[in-house]
Amino acid sequence: MLETEALDVEQVRADFPILTRKVRGKRLVYLDSAATSQKPKQVVQALVDYYSTYNSNVHRSVHTLGEEATAAYEAARERTARFVGASPKELVFVRGTTEATNLVRFAWGERFVEKGDLLVTTLMEHHSNIVPWQLLARSKGARLEYVGLTEEGTLDLAKLESLLKESPKLVAVTHCSNVLGTINDVEKVCSRAKSAGAATIVDGAQSVPHMPVDVARIGCDFYAFSGHKMLGPTGIGALVGRKELLEKMDPFQGGGEMIKEVFLDHSTWNEVPHKFEAGTVNIADAIGLGAAVDYLTGLGMSKVRDHEVKLMRYAMETLNALKGFRSYGPSDPSTRGGVLSFNLADIHPHDLATILDEEGIAIRSGHHCAQPLMRWLDVAATSRASFHVYNSYDDVDSLKAGLEKAGEIFKV
Repeated sequence: MLETEALDVEQVRADFPILTRKVRGKRLVYLDSAATSQKPKQVVQALVDYYSTYNSNVHRSVHTLGEEATAAYEAARERTARFVGASPKELVFVRGTTEATNLVRFAWGERFVEKGDLLVTTLMEHHSNIVPWQLLARSKGARLEYVGLTEEGTLDLAKLESLLKESPKLVAVTHCSNVLGTINDVEKVCSRAKSAGAATIVDGAQSVPHMPVDVARIGCDFYAFSGHKMLGPTGIGALVGRKELLEKMDPFQGGGEMIKEVFLDHSTWNEVPHKFEAGTVNIADAIGLGAAVDYLTGLGMSKVRDHEVKLMRYAMETLNALKGFRSYGPSDPSTRGGVLSFNLADIHPHDLATILDEEGIAIRSGHHCAQPLMRWLDVAATSRASFHVYNSYDDVDSLKAGLEKAGEIFKV
């Protein structure tokens, strides 16, 4: 077992109350952070403090509680924007990556996409970066094309270049695959797409929680991510958009807060980002997301990334040695995120996950909201272990022991 770690994992684990519980009498080994991460006590306390001491609506009341809630909400926006290298005026709070993508589909796509336009995405996308563009293409009479993959599980850049010659209106790409772990060179993709006249949206759900992200350097038009995958609450996330684009777009929803003035025959809109935050916003969870950003900032995202590269290298070396084990995605841990999708012989992933659960080990099994990618891999489903700051080599060792037990049961 390896000895040195960039992060003090035991100290980190002490901040996560759920990691003290037992599952079926065993230590909880949580390896499903790509689905949702666990929450440190600092995030939980931020929610308790809001509801216990200054619960109020924001941007409306001049009383003390209202002013405190507004200040905390906007401070969370500022810290979250700074965390990804954006301006607070460019960050819209949403429920998560899916809502962010759909906001772009409706507020940008319905206005600017025309019949015959080309939309481009990739085979490694989560459904939330495929289905909205299918619906947009259908409603507008546009055409949707996909960038394929290499045998290693990276983007086929030659296919991308071929599609860019057709002057697409939009290029949608994930920063890090939730199945393969592939980290795409989104800075290069966005630069090439911009040269071709295309708008760009990057799915950052699996990147923002695990590595330093600078949206200004990436150069995308839109960047979407979810709070619950980055140690924050569920039901909160963000869309970062270029301010000049956000100002040209129509509102996503109509109602309170997103307006400037309302008349009987027309309305005018609030300034961005408030134009896209209709009604009573998710105040508590935005504040909780701010606390999660503080926590990750305190750890240092470069250290978080280094830790996961080391952990992924150990996991790949340890598990690839198992009989019948087959993993998917790039072979170099430095080019992938903390996600390891695999199959063990012909054991169905759901059966494998059930056996591991008996050992207190939580993994994901299924198609991971990436059915086109599953078909490309020629599998019905995979098992997936995904890591975060509270995981270490002992978790990999536990997973190995659980897989060995499954192999014995199924006589692999």
